[in-house]
Amino acid sequence: MKDEKKKKEKLISELAEGAGRQSMGWQPTAIGFALLCIVVWLDEVLDFPHLLMGAPGTPINWQEAIIETSLILVIGILTIFKLIRDITECNLAENALVESEKKMRTILNSMPDIVLQLDTNLKILWANKATLDIEPNAKGQVCYRILHGKNNPRSDCPIVKALKTGQIERGIIHSQCVSGVGENYWDDIGIPIKDVYGNVISIVKIARNVTDIKRAEKEKVRLEDQYRQAQKMESVGRLAGGVAHDFNNMLGVILGCTELALNEVEPSQPVFASLQEIRMAAERSSDLTRQLLAFARRQLVEPKVLYLNGTVKGMLKILRRLIGEDVDLVWLPGSALWSVKIDPAQIDQILANLCVNARDAIAGVGKITMETENLIINETNWDGQPGFVPGEYVLLTVIDDGCGMNKETLDKLFEPFFTTKEVSKGTGLGLAMVYGIIKQNNGFISVHSEQGIGTTFRIYLPRYTGKTAQVQNEGTVKPVRLGHETILLVDNEPAIRKTTAIMLERQGYTVLAADTPGEAIRMAREFTGQIHLLLTDVVMPKMKGRELAKNILIHHPKINCLFMSGYTADIITNNEVLYEDVYFIQKPFTIQDLADKVRQVMDG
Repeated sequence: MKDEKKKKEKLISELAEGAGRQSMGWQPTAIGFALLCIVVWLDEVLDFPHLLMGAPGTPINWQEAIIETSLILVIGILTIFKLIRDITECNLAENALVESEKKMRTILNSMPDIVLQLDTNLKILWANKATLDIEPNAKGQVCYRILHGKNNPRSDCPIVKALKTGQIERGIIHSQCVSGVGENYWDDIGIPIKDVYGNVISIVKIARNVTDIKRAEKEKVRLEDQYRQAQKMESVGRLAGGVAHDFNNMLGVILGCTELALNEVEPSQPVFASLQEIRMAAERSSDLTRQLLAFARRQLVEPKVLYLNGTVKGMLKILRRLIGEDVDLVWLPGSALWSVKIDPAQIDQILANLCVNARDAIAGVGKITMETENLIINETNWDGQPGFVPGEYVLLTVIDDGCGMNKETLDKLFEPFFTTKEVSKGTGLGLAMVYGIIKQNNGFISVHSEQGIGTTFRIYLPRYTGKTAQVQNEGTVKPVRLGHETILLVDNEPAIRKTTAIMLERQGYTVLAADTPGEAIRMAREFTGQIHLLLTDVVMPKMKGRELAKNILIHHPKINCLFMSGYTADIITNNEVLYEDVYFIQKPFTIQDLADKVRQVMDG
């Protein structure tokens, strides 16, 4: 009996294998009918292999389909039908789809960008590795909470727009928080996924962190602003430099002649007051030129090592007269203040401009406070001001309780010719000059202002680390002495040469005046006595002042030299004049200025 059953099973297996080899051209119904006949003939219900062989070496995958009925009578026999169909292509397609999904997930997880699949409520259905690195439990959460730290989606969010429009949307999102991380910028793309009816059923979100790019753009804008500011300064400097020489020469003549006339006129005479007005107008014009040059950093300076407290203290009386009795001036000097190297006259200009502006900002009674202190700037106390350099500084602070300024005014505060005052009340160069002076001395300035509260200016001057023995003692002024020495004066401008000669002669000096360098050399060679001082212009036709001095030294080795010019500092520097061992006086100058300078050179 057992042998007979084995024979039947073997026969069915062979028949089924043969049917499998031939099934490439058979219909499933034919295969099923043939197998059914075999089952009926053998009077057995058998189960045969699922994997049959088709063409040589090619496996065929089969799927069982068992159809049961309560009773199926086929040729008088109760039968169970077992149908088989080929699903090879389906399985291959499924395997390819699985492999494709695996590759796609690998690609998405390798991307540095955030990739999310969201439902229509913006909850995360799937997230790539870049997202999970930020929030491991991202799935099921709302995307805007994880990426932007918000409880509700933003109105400008591209994802929200994509849900509404059904179109691909893109935008830059500025967020203050990403899971504890600081300020960020995201380039967001929302891609809607639609069903066959065109309804949005899901959203794909791609977000790229562009914070570094945005910061670079901001830095570029800042540098461009600085460049434009530098161009403005350069333009003003060229303008000032172009007119400074001739203008200063004319002012020198006006100022010198006026002073000479004042010395000849009694104060009781009516013309005396007119001469005084002329002198004051000339001095104001000279100050205007200096302000232009200071803003453009072309002002000629004589920096000295000094303690800021002494310089400020020496200005207090003048400042109190400038601001008037209604405004209280409070002076709070810091202790053990470091020394700085700066022209004392520039400190006077800074304080005068800041205090006058503070006075104008105060309606009625108010207070101006000036403070000094030592300060070390590093990464911990740097307030983000552009251009600041870490280091040791002496800080000068000027605070007022005036009306304050709005943002628009603050943005233009240091621009030349910008002013909020009436036409007759200001030129718009005061703060521009302050800015130029501070930059010229490698310092920095910051301004904080609130409307209705007041304004604070902070000026940072670098600490001087050289020899402290050079520190100037403020308030010690040498008395001016009249002279008797011989001075060789050289200037190609007849008016300024004549006026300067008279000013020197009134001080007791003997003056030899020459209009050209060649004439000056001839006079020096032929003069039999001693020439004590050469007073020469820096820039002259055919020969510069420095070269002239070398020629004069051949004939008078002990002669002192004093250079003068109405040109800007950069031109004077190019002519090799501005050195520590060289004496110089800037045109225009008063009789007192000239007398003081000559004695300084003579008494060396």
